[in-house]
Amino acid sequence: MWARTCPGILAPGPALADHDPTSLMKIRETGILNRGWLNSLHGDLPWTFGTVMKKLLLSLLAILPLVTSLSAEETICRYCEQWHQMPFSTDLEGKYHYAPDRQVDVQHIRIDVTPDFAKRTVSGTTSITASPIAKPVSLLRLDAKNLRVSDVRCDKVEVTDFVSTREELKILLAKPISPGSKFTVHIDHSAQPTAGLYFRTPEMGYPESDTHIWTQGETHESRHWYPCFDYPNERSSSEVICHVPLDMTVLSNGKRMGEATDGKRLKSVHWLHEKPHANYLICLVAGYLDKQQKLHRDIPLGFYTQPTLSKQAANSFRDTADIMAFYEEEIGVLFPWPKYDQVTILDFVAGGMENTTLTTLTSNTIFDTATENIRSTQNLDAHEMAHQWFGDYVTCKDWSHLWLNEGFATFYTHLYQGHKFGRDAMLYGLHQDATNRVLTQTSDKRPIVFNGYSNPGEQFDYRSYPKGSWVLHMLRCQLGPELYRKCITSYLEAHALSSVVSDDLRQVIEQHSGQPMDRFFDQWVYHPRHPDLKVSYEWMPKEGLAKVTVKQTQSTENGGRLFQFPTKLRFIVDRIVVDHDIEIKETEEDFYVALDSQPSIVRFDPEYTVLADITFDKSDELFKAQIANQDDMIGRLRACDHWGARKTNESTNLLDVALNSDAFYGVRIAAAKALDKIDSDDAYEVLQQSWKLQDDARVRLAVIKQITDRFDEQTPARIAEILDTEKNPAIQAVAIRALGRYSGESSRESITKFLAASSFRNELTVAAISAISDLNDPLYKDLLLNTLQQRESEFTSSGFGSGLQTLAKISSALDEKSDIRKFLLGYVNNPKTTIRSAAISALGTLDDPQAVSVLESFVDSENTRVSKAAERAIGKLRESKPAAPKEVIELRKEIAEMKRESEKTQKDLKELRDLLQAKIES
Repeated sequence: MWARTCPGILAPGPALADHDPTSLMKIRETGILNRGWLNSLHGDLPWTFGTVMKKLLLSLLAILPLVTSLSAEETICRYCEQWHQMPFSTDLEGKYHYAPDRQVDVQHIRIDVTPDFAKRTVSGTTSITASPIAKPVSLLRLDAKNLRVSDVRCDKVEVTDFVSTREELKILLAKPISPGSKFTVHIDHSAQPTAGLYFRTPEMGYPESDTHIWTQGETHESRHWYPCFDYPNERSSSEVICHVPLDMTVLSNGKRMGEATDGKRLKSVHWLHEKPHANYLICLVAGYLDKQQKLHRDIPLGFYTQPTLSKQAANSFRDTADIMAFYEEEIGVLFPWPKYDQVTILDFVAGGMENTTLTTLTSNTIFDTATENIRSTQNLDAHEMAHQWFGDYVTCKDWSHLWLNEGFATFYTHLYQGHKFGRDAMLYGLHQDATNRVLTQTSDKRPIVFNGYSNPGEQFDYRSYPKGSWVLHMLRCQLGPELYRKCITSYLEAHALSSVVSDDLRQVIEQHSGQPMDRFFDQWVYHPRHPDLKVSYEWMPKEGLAKVTVKQTQSTENGGRLFQFPTKLRFIVDRIVVDHDIEIKETEEDFYVALDSQPSIVRFDPEYTVLADITFDKSDELFKAQIANQDDMIGRLRACDHWGARKTNESTNLLDVALNSDAFYGVRIAAAKALDKIDSDDAYEVLQQSWKLQDDARVRLAVIKQITDRFDEQTPARIAEILDTEKNPAIQAVAIRALGRYSGESSRESITKFLAASSFRNELTVAAISAISDLNDPLYKDLLLNTLQQRESEFTSSGFGSGLQTLAKISSALDEKSDIRKFLLGYVNNPKTTIRSAAISALGTLDDPQAVSVLESFVDSENTRVSKAAERAIGKLRESKPAAPKEVIELRKEIAEMKRESEKTQKDLKELRDLLQAKIES
């Protein structure tokens, strides 16, 4: 629905007629617009105009005479006239997003396509079988992004007409189809997709032996290569037929039904997925792929990689069968699909994508065993496998409930870690998620379930992943593992092959536990943030009481709230554990526990069951006993943090013992970081003595990072020793990067050496480039330029992109840099988006005004990464050499953005008017 309202105001806000008619008529007739009127109007305008347009208009009043011969009032009125003609979609008017209406029930999608690898196009026929739900359908709407539709047919009634726009396909039927009646539409289409279906070909700079295509549906990309109902509240069975050269492999969802030769050059491969799944989970991968295979029960497990990576591929998939076996037992539902394939993708857009029965993975998941246990794909493998139940078997109804996909996948990854390596491994993963990703988000006012996003991608953040995972962990802790497992099994069985919202999970838990879960879901799922707790302890010897005070210190303003949750206190008295259950619900509460004698250890939430930022004020003696308690890994982690902040000789000694003796690698890493915080000669001596003794590469890496991070005259010698001794390339890379702080001859020799080194995925060369970037020394210019020219094919896209960025950075201060500008310009049209956007960004870093005209041509690119890179690059150049006051520069940016939006919407409006006129004339 289009809404024509007041200039710059989004319906359903107040139109101009809703304000004082005399003053508004005067503005229309005379063009008089003043600051006072704007300020008075602002209070009545909706947020979109009030926060954006008012700022722009006030800026215009102040400084427009500096940049144009028109008066401020004349210019504003001309822009307002443009705004008055601009259509506004209802999707933008209400800032909340919900699942769209389902016009029909889609029962089956059949996609028959032929990719052209040379032209990077795709063409074919999509057949959609559906049935109207509530009302007769005469005008069928499908999502179709920039598809060229040549013909549409229907098996039930005649197709009178069809209209294909940039966003959708509308099919007009000769007569309405009644609810319950099944029909099939056949759509012939073609596209050169910029999303949804991606090519990796020699023309794009990839090895010919690795040529492949792949598709990505989440969130709304499928519409770029075939017409569909592109939202997760619609499910159907699917069928994919793909025509490719004879020596290529084709993968898709479900069962492989066979293949047939189309002629001398092509074959058709047929896949069928019989159970209904969401549209975004339909996937096609085709190309030159090497295969490995295992079996779990009767489920085939296929592992596909590009031929250039197949040598190391077994490393990445060695745990898949074990993960599937564990999930079947833990979840209580057998793997619900006929097979499970995983395939790597060069320059994948994410880490992995859980397409039903066919997970696509970044090629970075392939690693060399030389990195020992530093590189592992176990978590990625486990995460994407969990999605086959949570996300595929049951799917979030809309993106506001994304945590039902991603939170489950994240949590079950931690459960698998606990299964394989013990409970401490599970808790450590949860601890890392909490401290590094959730508890740092102190100002975010968005809850987990949130539909006020601008685009669905905003939901893929800490709220859906680690915080959602923590919600499930807290549920499991409160219910107990057995009851929790029973609830999850029932949840999957009740909602199998359907869409779910968060309340579906709540209802199942209430049904099986008998406990009301409203408060839990309200505070953790539907409200933002987490509790901040200040805990203190006091021993009362006369009374024989331990007093623990708990304060909730988070703000309760602007949507903040007090939390209510159960936990426990733990005291160790003469080696006897005394637990005391408590419930937190007030701003401040005192808890008294009678004990036989003074405890040696006092712990709050000892079993790590609450997502909270906790500060515990207690004595050094208690922390001393805590860091030595081998039965409490989380307690030891917290004690390491305490002793790192204390910075005493005792701290160093205690952390020395933890670093070299603790049973769990995560505590040893925490001890290394705490010693770095102490920042004394004694602390660094402990680290220096320890690194050769650490047999766990993860700990050795942490120790060496702390050693090389210290800036002093002894560090270069330590780095040299590490590089001479250490064989693990992941650890070598850390030491190489540290050379970026030292400009001496020995450092230059080492950087030069590793810039030319050979390593898997060029890891050591990229580390040397990072060191050069930190040094920012133009003396490396020719050396780096030659490396990039001579060894381009050895780099990953991101590695080569970092080289371009570094080259621009170290050349920016040179008087003559035309050779670097010319080199960078050679990559601004590179078919690899990562390299293209890096080159464009590098031109901004180069600080060469002659690049502005080139950069401006990319601002309107359909590729968001490229356009944003161009905008930032131009901004850098203008800021470094401003030709006008800062206010004018900012205004020009805003006016340029308005102009682009105006041109786009004017074009949309013209198309709509032409369409309507054509209908009238016909």
